[in-house]
Amino acid sequence: MVRDWIPVKLPGIFLVNTCVLLLSSAGMELARRQSHREALAETEPIGVDVPAGRASDVPWMAVTLALGILFLAGQWVAWGQLRASGFYVTTTPSSSFIYLLTGTHAIHLLGGVIALLVAGVASLLHRSAVTRSIVVDITRWYWHFMAAIWVYILCLLEFAG
Repeated sequence: MVRDWIPVKLPGIFLVNTCVLLLSSAGMELARRQSHREALAETEPIGVDVPAGRASDVPWMAVTLALGILFLAGQWVAWGQLRASGFYVTTTPSSSFIYLLTGTHAIHLLGGVIALLVAGVASLLHRSAVTRSIVVDITRWYWHFMAAIWVYILCLLEFAG
């Protein structure tokens, strides 16, 4: 029997961070569609009508990147709120568990931010639209996985404690 497991009330910012990450996942999907449309326009023969991007298209990769960084900043604020309420990494096994799960997720999401930067660099280096589309598609899978894992972690921390 474990007697030193003390439930930790999660800061409300975890819910805000969840919304930010889900919005970034939607932005990532829009970025994928945008890059796919550009790749189609580049590879289709002349005379085939492919809906092209408009000059007013939103740079969805940049939006996703900004939201990913906002999520990481929000995690930093959440850890500060946990510390302010007296829960540190070594306070209890339950607080250690929270820091371990959210910290590990943040490190992996930072990897996703780096992947978004690589996808952006591919665009700046004027790689072909097909190559950019492949990079964006791979990054999309990772990014959606990170969002799904975060929702799972949040539910685990909120309801299993």
